[in-house]
Amino acid sequence: MGKKFDITDENREELLLGIKNHIKLPGPLMPILHEAQRIFGCIPIEVQKIVSNETGITVAEINGVVTFYSSFTLHPKGLHTIGICLGTPCYVRGSQTILDAIKTDLGIDVGENTEDDFFTLEAIRCIGTCGMAPVMSIDEDVYGEVDVTKARRLIKEARKK
Repeated sequence: MGKKFDITDENREELLLGIKNHIKLPGPLMPILHEAQRIFGCIPIEVQKIVSNETGITVAEINGVVTFYSSFTLHPKGLHTIGICLGTPCYVRGSQTILDAIKTDLGIDVGENTEDDFFTLEAIRCIGTCGMAPVMSIDEDVYGEVDVTKARRLIKEARKK
């Protein structure tokens, strides 16, 4: 399950250029990793090794940053990302039930892609719209006052787009 990941001469050169453009700046690792995420769609260990070789930053330190920040991923994401908020207001109002239903419907767990790589499912901590809890997102679109039925409808509509 999940997209294939490839390092080509072209995207490797693009990464090396990105590293060259950021390496002299203070705190270059975060911008370099954002560049890597943009180029490859993820930052697996193979890409981390390239960054390490070019910057002198250990793979352990790079991996610590990649796995700490939710904006970075180790594996390619699907075409669309579904996020179910598990922050306290959403959780108290049933978001775990919504997440469990969507996991079952899609046949995947949190952090995984559907077989066709159409969706990636994420559990998120807060979208910042607690007054509309429970909340979910599909890509950049945020939906409030969600229940299982509404979540299923939104996902079905997203698949048609």
